Amino acid sequence: MKKSIFFIALFFSFHAAESQVIMSLIFGDKLNSPNIEFGLDGGINFSSISNLDSDYRRDFNLGFYFDFNLKNPAWTFNTGVIVKSTMGAKDIAVYSLNDEKLDAVFSGGSVKRNINYFNVPLMIRYKFDNNIYIKAGTQLGLLSTASDLFRQNYNGDDVEYKNNIRDKIHVVDAGLTIGAGYRIKTKYGMNIGLQYYHGLVPLLKGDDSPNQYNRSLYLTAGLPIGKAKAGKRAAEKKALEEGTTLPKN
Repeated sequence: MKKSIFFIALFFSFHAAESQVIMSLIFGDKLNSPNIEFGLDGGINFSSISNLDSDYRRDFNLGFYFDFNLKNPAWTFNTGVIVKSTMGAKDIAVYSLNDEKLDAVFSGGSVKRNINYFNVPLMIRYKFDNNIYIKAGTQLGLLSTASDLFRQNYNGDDVEYKNNIRDKIHVVDAGLTIGAGYRIKTKYGMNIGLQYYHGLVPLLKGDDSPNQYNRSLYLTAGLPIGKAKAGKRAAEKKALEEGTTLPKN
């Protein structure tokens, strides 16, 4: 119960997350079956952009996942949607905004690049007997918003300016991803995982644009939603069909 409350509180702290996550919390048990596990996952990601003089940026991520059991119980197909997933970089050198006043204000400042995607991982996962698992596959991203946040201390005041750069970013991002983690419990337990994304689609549009790619390291915790309730419902249905009675808890 405490774990569920934590994830609900985490969701409401991310005002940019979509209503699908709320629906997932409400109807999570309807999305589970003996061969499908549904849940929420979220955590921290550290993102950067290759071939760009900058530093990594830290942000939170939140989404939902599905694990589909394959014929061998050790193998699963893992997918879902990372609803809130910001990539980019910080401490980027200031560039001209084609405005003399703005250029004068932010000269010597820094830029933080915020690129928001809806990311869909498509991965195969293998779990060892000790509950450690590894996974690998691809990830597709659909661009939501993109902006550069200019920052500078000007005449003793901290000033900011947001420059919308969405039209300069490719709408679709794609790349390879690998990960590893640990299943805390054998049944209905939380997953603690580490996942790395290596983008293969150039970030910027234009043939003369530099070859820059998204990179991101995710540290996440995943919690099944409604798995126990779905399992109880399936057991009750089976008992009814067999004419037996389930023991009371």
